[in-house]
Amino acid sequence: MDSTHVHGKRAPRGIDIAFERGWVDSLIGSMADGVMGIGAQGVIDLYNGAALNLLDQNGSLTGKLLRQVVQLYDKDGEPVNSWQLVENTRTATSSRDYLLHYKDGSKANLYLSIAPVYLGYGEKGERGFVLLMRDITKEKSLEEERDEFISVVSHELRTPIAITEGNISNAQFIAKRSGDITEIQKALDAAYSQVLFLSGLVNDLSTLSRAERGVLQVSIDTINPHQLVTELADGYRKQAGDKGLEIKTDLDPSLETLLSSNLYVREILHNFITNSIKYTPEGSITIGAHTVPGGIRFSVADTGIGMSHSDQQKLFTKFFRSEDYRTRSTNGTGLGLYITQKLAAILHAEIVVTSRLNHGSVFTLTVPDLAKPTS
Repeated sequence: MDSTHVHGKRAPRGIDIAFERGWVDSLIGSMADGVMGIGAQGVIDLYNGAALNLLDQNGSLTGKLLRQVVQLYDKDGEPVNSWQLVENTRTATSSRDYLLHYKDGSKANLYLSIAPVYLGYGEKGERGFVLLMRDITKEKSLEEERDEFISVVSHELRTPIAITEGNISNAQFIAKRSGDITEIQKALDAAYSQVLFLSGLVNDLSTLSRAERGVLQVSIDTINPHQLVTELADGYRKQAGDKGLEIKTDLDPSLETLLSSNLYVREILHNFITNSIKYTPEGSITIGAHTVPGGIRFSVADTGIGMSHSDQQKLFTKFFRSEDYRTRSTNGTGLGLYITQKLAAILHAEIVVTSRLNHGSVFTLTVPDLAKPTS
């Protein structure tokens, strides 16, 4: 009888095979990716625990048909016969375009690798297949978000850059031809406003990047809510007045100081106010602050175009822009409110929005009083 070494000792060949099979089983079982061995007729001969988890199966898969266990769909949502897909594979191949559908209606994006295995000499031997499967739903989501990000930012950059270039070119042309200072000033003012928009976009992207990476730091300040609201109202009074809007304040006479981040509270309210001015064609914007248990509730109320219920559900989603033509007619990246939600979370603050289409909106920010940092 043939023999070989097992753990340093001579052992019969049968023991060697059993040892090697156990070692292979342990190796496959320890893999994080789902692995399945499929016979020539599409019968499952081998699988690991990761495959059971991925396929949401509890019992044994041995002896079952692949097409009954693995329910595949293509990227267009059309069903795919998993066994036909495997059987027609001649060389090792992989794909990231298939989806698994589960009984509860949920789906998972699947990385699928198929490798033919010949259990004999050459291609005349019995053929089987090894499948490697991985859930890449999160990766796909990140890829789609990245692509959407590039698309949105590219679009938002293209328009102001084109307008700026056009106005500067126009100013240069006027300077050479007529030297009309008034017309040159108009062109430069228009270009300057677009540069300010680009600056705001860059700041938003920078803040977003730091918020997503969790590196934003909170500096606790003593905030005077009365002073903060008054300063904001005074700062936006001219911008609002240029649109024929009135800026009002609504201040609780019993306001006390608040321990929180002056920078982040101001940034959130700044976003609320600029949105209100942008989407209020007539009427007024009221900035308020009232004492509530444990903190201060700031508010920005307007008489603007308001929002539909469906828009309110998606308001704080990254890159969200309403389909309302009145919103689409204004510049915006859809990042501002997403960032404010991130900043509010850092402050343990709560944002609530109430709105009716064509009847205005109210944004409230309830900021808790934070403990002073210890030295």
